[in-house]
Amino acid sequence: MDEGNGKPRRGFSFAIDRGGTFTDVFAMCPDGTMHVSKLLSEDPARYKDAPREAIRRVLEEVTGNRYPQDAPLPSELIDSIRMGTTVATNALLERQGEPCALAISAGFRDLLHIGNQARPSIFDLSIKKPDVLFTDVLEVEERVILEQDADQLNIDDTHPRKKGITGETV
Repeated sequence: MDEGNGKPRRGFSFAIDRGGTFTDVFAMCPDGTMHVSKLLSEDPARYKDAPREAIRRVLEEVTGNRYPQDAPLPSELIDSIRMGTTVATNALLERQGEPCALAISAGFRDLLHIGNQARPSIFDLSIKKPDVLFTDVLEVEERVILEQDADQLNIDDTHPRKKGITGETV
């Protein structure tokens, strides 16, 4: 079975949405079959991490092999894991959790302050803008490169680095 891009599927591909209550999982198996499951996002009596547990269960069911909860999963069976979380989105919107920064293309640092004029009363002179969700802005000099397996990039490692507010370096 191919991935839709002409390349044969070698392993499992997972798409996971970890929400505050449930974790939803979609798995595309190497033979082209699909598995959909839902687990409680937090169930400490049964598992430590819902996304990992969902992957473990799919691997067990499809391969017929047993994978203990406390053992590493065989990563060679997995092509990709795409994960989203409404937990982080909700924390951001509710202004809870850690402060965050906005990484944006150079020259666009004020883009979210300017907006796009989408408001209920376009001619209203009394505009109330919501507060931004970030505490710092990092302008990034970037370039977009399509995936090219055959090419090697000569990476210029002289660009300045910025240390984030939680210790990460970008």
